[in-house]
Amino acid sequence: MADLSSSPFELSPEHEALRRTVRDFAEKEVAPHVAAWDREHHFPVDLVRKVGELGLFGLTAPEEYGGAGGDFTSLCVAIEELGRVDQSIGITLEAGVGLGINPILTFGTPEQREQWLPELVAGRALAGFGLTEPGAGSDAGATRTRAELVDDEWVVNGAKQFITNSGSELTSLVTVTARTGTREDGSAEISAIVVPAGTPGFVAEPAYDKLGWHISDTHPLTFTDVRVPADHLLGERGRGYAQFLATLDDGRVAIAALAVGCIQACLDLSVEYAGQRTTFGGPIGRKQGVAFQLADLEVMLQASRALTYRAAAMKDAGRDTGRHRAEFKRAASVAKLYATESAVSATRIATQVFGGYGFMEEYPVARFYRDAKILEIGEGTSEVQRMLIARGLGLPVE
Repeated sequence: MADLSSSPFELSPEHEALRRTVRDFAEKEVAPHVAAWDREHHFPVDLVRKVGELGLFGLTAPEEYGGAGGDFTSLCVAIEELGRVDQSIGITLEAGVGLGINPILTFGTPEQREQWLPELVAGRALAGFGLTEPGAGSDAGATRTRAELVDDEWVVNGAKQFITNSGSELTSLVTVTARTGTREDGSAEISAIVVPAGTPGFVAEPAYDKLGWHISDTHPLTFTDVRVPADHLLGERGRGYAQFLATLDDGRVAIAALAVGCIQACLDLSVEYAGQRTTFGGPIGRKQGVAFQLADLEVMLQASRALTYRAAAMKDAGRDTGRHRAEFKRAASVAKLYATESAVSATRIATQVFGGYGFMEEYPVARFYRDAKILEIGEGTSEVQRMLIARGLGLPVE
């Protein structure tokens, strides 16, 4: 197996063909509508179905469930291209696959996969992943939601917050982490349980009024004596925390791809504007103060893309398992940290290049500016990534 820790790589012709297909779709089906959708905080169900018809939700799923059986890099390419036009649409795909499909595909029984994956893979349904709580975000071990096994049913009580794809008309289920007991050492036993939408006592509360990602579907969830069959346990009892960690490793690379799309958009928009906007008899792109900022954007873009696709290639080469797992985890954190912080910087630079127009909602850079900040927070904050990277270096950081 090739050593991907330092060697260069290139996307395949198939990946580049996929990029062109998704870019064309995004420019025709997404770009003309996103300003209105963002303004109205509208979740475009019909568009999500079209994303499914294009096969994007099934890129990495096996053919037996209706997927393409493709690699993880393909998913990152699709997320990047959707995110280049709108970050909300990009995160809808990222969460739909990474947090919805992948836990069931990876940890589900054959019966669970047969029951839920075909609709999810086709994009006719969405699934959420209920992890975060008011007092348990990065500290998932502090989970307070509980599930008790009573008469061959799990009875779930608790609350989750900031859950993507959890309350739309397409939502078919949410995988929920819950305390299912106490270990011998006194720590919480955390398990994952699938709760179908419409189950009595399961309520998706009104959607959040967010700073950004206005087109994304995000809700707090409550569970009041929610009863689901015992066979809705996902994976091994007591392994929910480990399952969640594995899920987030992949998700960090996918979020990095979303950030790459953001940086690419900022660069494209800024270069175009700098060539058209004139001051003192010439385009502002002639001024070093502007040109050097755009050069910085290009550096951020190339570095972020290289780190992201290096990590994706490591996963595709099987370096996310066994003795290579620590190496992949570190690469995922490095990509996520650098790309997301670069995306936030890129939106600030782009807004500055646009000047007063960058502060106007009619220009896309304003939307990207609002959308970027959450990239540094979701699926592991920048502080968590630094902690993980430091631990990977052998430092005893807490």
